[in-house]
Amino acid sequence: MALRILVVDHNSERASVVRQALVDVGGYMVEVAPRAGDLLALLRTAQPDVLIVDLDLPDRDTIEQLRVATRERPRPIVMFVDQSDNSMMHAAIEAGVSAYVVDGLSVNRVRPVLDVAIARFKAFDALRRERDAARSQLAERKIVDRAKGILMRAKGITEEEAYDRMRRTAMNEQRKMSEIAQSIVTAAEMLK
Repeated sequence: MALRILVVDHNSERASVVRQALVDVGGYMVEVAPRAGDLLALLRTAQPDVLIVDLDLPDRDTIEQLRVATRERPRPIVMFVDQSDNSMMHAAIEAGVSAYVVDGLSVNRVRPVLDVAIARFKAFDALRRERDAARSQLAERKIVDRAKGILMRAKGITEEEAYDRMRRTAMNEQRKMSEIAQSIVTAAEMLK
């Protein structure tokens, strides 16, 4: 399936050259928008896989719209700017921009920069997913430990016996151990 790319550039001539260069390479469906304006609405409507933005100098409003868009649907974002601004560069990267290229957009640089941005996005996204999975596992482990403590105090049993009871219940009810643990914790809180 071809990647859908949205090119946002106020210079329609340059945007159409970039569009054609990407189409000629193949594997891309490219749409062009003349200006950033309401970038968030534009992204929600177009739903591109990749966003390329060319600006003279990014502003806070554009950066904030990118931040919201990244929260809603992360995607590789390439930003070409004509003028360098260190604070805007940092803000853009924090907002989810994968590649921030100073000195404007040129046709011969688009493909390599795009490839790097997509690869960087995928690597960062994999790290984010791993982090989220680790956080989830840690939260589940904490709730299981808390439930074991409740059972140990309430039933006067060892930690191993508490764990075995929760595991057997989870297997019998075909539920996750963390769900059983959460039920125990919730019930204990209600009975306080």
